[in-house]
Amino acid sequence: MELDLKNDTLILVAHGSEANSGSSAAVRFQAEELRRRGVFAEVLLGFRLEKPTIQEVIGESRGIRVFVVPFFVSEGLLTEEVIPREMGLLENGAVCRRQSRGNQTIYYSRPLGTHPQMTELLLTQASEVVARHPFPRVPKPSETALFIAGHGTMKNENSRKSIELQVNIIRAKGIYREVHGVFLEEEPTVAACYDMSQCRNFVVVPFFMGNGLHVVEDIPVMLGEAERVVQSRLKSEQPTWRNPTEKKGRLVWYADSVGNGPELTRIILENVRDVLSLV
Repeated sequence: MELDLKNDTLILVAHGSEANSGSSAAVRFQAEELRRRGVFAEVLLGFRLEKPTIQEVIGESRGIRVFVVPFFVSEGLLTEEVIPREMGLLENGAVCRRQSRGNQTIYYSRPLGTHPQMTELLLTQASEVVARHPFPRVPKPSETALFIAGHGTMKNENSRKSIELQVNIIRAKGIYREVHGVFLEEEPTVAACYDMSQCRNFVVVPFFMGNGLHVVEDIPVMLGEAERVVQSRLKSEQPTWRNPTEKKGRLVWYADSVGNGPELTRIILENVRDVLSLV
């Protein structure tokens, strides 16, 4: 059934960055795409580290229903505590998914990265990067190790759960010879991938919502690209990883993050549908 959202507000809440404008490019793209489609009365953005802030944007909304969708990969400190607190959506220490405020109703969805349809998006990213760069040939998935790279953090155990869930789902499909999760701040790290598999072909998909510093700098360096090379490419506005690159006897394809493109636009709308069905 088609949702009627013409009188409603969508708020996409993202981390943002004071150091890297690319961090918020994906969420801004999604907001513009949804505005272009005219699905909602208004589409607003709120950031943790940019303007407008999370606190500011909730007061600006004018819709009868306000749907707050975290532009994040997983549940964690930000989505379970910080954002609900700053938006006034914590009640007795628990996240409130539906809250009435005067003539408005606020709905708070789960992070985009936890949606079941993210599996197909990750698989699309993996297959498309190899298809776009078929050198010396397109390897068969049965000859390839797929790595899902996430942030991870010791501050909240839920941070890695989305990555581990996707690894288990994709592994069970039997498409790739191997499927592993690797992390920036937890074990196994991204750099450990070369010890985790003997496959000749690696495909690494960053499970991040945007192309921030972690995606364009940290992961390429952890995969073995020299930091000076990465910085030089950044300055000349080139991709910081060239597909495929041979490292430690492996051919490594490095995909884009999952935040761009129409597939994610559809998942945003599905998140809105899901939060309505839960409350």
